[in-house]
Amino acid sequence: MARISRQHLINFEALDAVADLTPAEQTTWQAARDATSHSYAPYSGFHVGAALLLADGTVFKGTNQENAAYPSGLCAERTALFGLAAAQPGHALIVGMAVAARPSDGDFGPALPCGACRQVMLEYETRQGQAIPLLLPGRDGKILRFSSLSAIMPFNFSADDLPSI
Repeated sequence: MARISRQHLINFEALDAVADLTPAEQTTWQAARDATSHSYAPYSGFHVGAALLLADGTVFKGTNQENAAYPSGLCAERTALFGLAAAQPGHALIVGMAVAARPSDGDFGPALPCGACRQVMLEYETRQGQAIPLLLPGRDGKILRFSSLSAIMPFNFSADDLPSI
């Protein structure tokens, strides 16, 4: 059996400051940060907010919602996406997404979506047939800019992996 070594590169930009974002990105970034104040995180103390920027300029937010019966809570990324689909069927295209996180007694810091969120995020991008740019908080105050959600989920499960019915 021959082994083939392959490498997959993830393209992103690491920005130094909010001033490096476009005005639309700044709006989305700030909305995600603002959303953290509405999260329900009494068990982890880790408050996460997500914001979706729609093509019509609307910003839709989601927050993490914990529950004492782990793992029945839900992440901010999925509450934003599921909430948008439930509240606005046929909504305008999502043209941007941002995530922010902070501890109850601290400042904002790094936060990367979990695997379940990455899968759901990619499914929404696939459904709309257009890339959704993503902003994530990185280490040392950096803002990570991805041109597409698919960049953070290079190996994913899709409808193509399901048996045909």
